[in-house]
Amino acid sequence: MKPVTRKRYTAEFKAQAVGLVSLGKPVTEVAQDLEIGTSLLYGWARKGAQSGQFGSGGVRAVGEEAEADELPRLRREILSLKLENDILKKAAVILGTRTQQCAVR
Repeated sequence: MKPVTRKRYTAEFKAQAVGLVSLGKPVTEVAQDLEIGTSLLYGWARKGAQSGQFGSGGVRAVGEEAEADELPRLRREILSLKLENDILKKAAVILGTRTQQCAVR
């Protein structure tokens, strides 16, 4: 019989998973995409909301804290913009309009 090993996830992975949920994606969809359990994702979201665990954490030199918090914020913003872009593309198809494409000559 094989011993059961537990997967360990980095704080960055947890933060990104919780960030996807906070953007409005359903927990079941995010969990399925990342191949993790929904209860695990709910737990991460609860812990992150209670303690702010997924921020920069720890004491750093002056200026590093803002940079450490900026990367996850920018990643969330990129995901949000991609989601908005996809919605607009789908709406254009539904409404029968064509998206504008740059013509390079």
